[in-house]
Amino acid sequence: MLRNKVFWKLALGVFLLLFIFCQIVFASSSIYVWSSQSKPLDETQQANANLNTSLVTSQAVNLNLESGSAVLIEQHTGKVLYDHNMHEQLRPASVTKIMSILLIMEQIDSGKLSYTDKIPCSENAAGMGGSQIWLDVKEELTVDEMLKAICVVSANDCTVAMAEYIAGSEEAFVQRMNEKAKELGMNDTTFKNCHGIDEDGHVTSSYDIALMSKELLNNHPDITKYTTIWMDSLRDGKSQLVNTNKLIRNYKGATGLKTGSTSLALYNLSASATRDDLSLIAVIMKAPSTKVRFEEAQKLLDYGFQNFEYKKLASKNDVLTEVSVEKGVESSVKAILEQDAGVLIQKGQESNITQSVTLPKTISAPVSQSQRLGEITYLLNNEEIAKVFIIAEKEISKSTFLNVVSHTYQNWMKSLR
Repeated sequence: MLRNKVFWKLALGVFLLLFIFCQIVFASSSIYVWSSQSKPLDETQQANANLNTSLVTSQAVNLNLESGSAVLIEQHTGKVLYDHNMHEQLRPASVTKIMSILLIMEQIDSGKLSYTDKIPCSENAAGMGGSQIWLDVKEELTVDEMLKAICVVSANDCTVAMAEYIAGSEEAFVQRMNEKAKELGMNDTTFKNCHGIDEDGHVTSSYDIALMSKELLNNHPDITKYTTIWMDSLRDGKSQLVNTNKLIRNYKGATGLKTGSTSLALYNLSASATRDDLSLIAVIMKAPSTKVRFEEAQKLLDYGFQNFEYKKLASKNDVLTEVSVEKGVESSVKAILEQDAGVLIQKGQESNITQSVTLPKTISAPVSQSQRLGEITYLLNNEEIAKVFIIAEKEISKSTFLNVVSHTYQNWMKSLR
């Protein structure tokens, strides 16, 4: 019996060595590359720049707005689609709270704050006045409840309570707001408080409001769970909430975002909506009435959806082709796309988008996972509108006797399963 076991072990060893020898000598395409040729790219992947349409530009269209300032941007790219005094410094009122909400969401998404954390109410927070839910110094609400009150009914008391809990004081929180504004390029903005009650020097612009709205929606999309609430309640149904943003109820695709009004600021709104992969943000400042702010925000959004579209060009990890690998343990590696790619275009331009692929037919091992191999450039009217890098799907080690043996053995074991 022992001799039989030894015999079969020796036979298996000899067979394995012969198998490895054959793989090295005859070099099957899955193990070792001797040729530098690879499959040609499809015709659709070749450059073709014969275009006669223009890129998306801010339109010289007069929408006859009554508001003092307005802007329409595409949410993902930040492209300005309509501009009416967008850099004029004005009082933001409660639209200020977009920045407060942004800082709260950063704390949540970084793990420093939980939706279930209970937030106390100070005398300062309870005495804020203006729009509020009448917090009492003896009660605590969860972060979830606080966000609901801030987003739906613009509660000043909840905003200050959250600011004090996060930064230790409202003043320290406002400093963080201004630091974040500087980071986002909000050059027209100075915050004096976290809630938006009128205060000298507390100013921003419609463009800056669009910037912080874009940051909030793109990087903290969970906020729409609150900004899309039309009606809800707190305190076991004792406190009823109705959204101050009427577009949430009657505008298709509305995702938010925040209203604001005072006697000095008049009527402001940051309105966001998404339809067919196109996401827009319309900001209205200093509207003469609440009716006008909603009508003009809707006018901006309608203009955007009627004239523009967002075209997805590529998806992350899509396989473009295979690239031959010289002197590697495998003969080729899949060339995949590093990230999603999309572009904002005027409607009717989609057929004029072309792409130019830069990718070698052959590369040499070793190849690291996610190594950049080339790029796709998307063109419209001979102008670059987007670019996405092409990367290696996985690591390919350089061919040596030891790693060829290891790789062959692994493949052989897989074939026996």
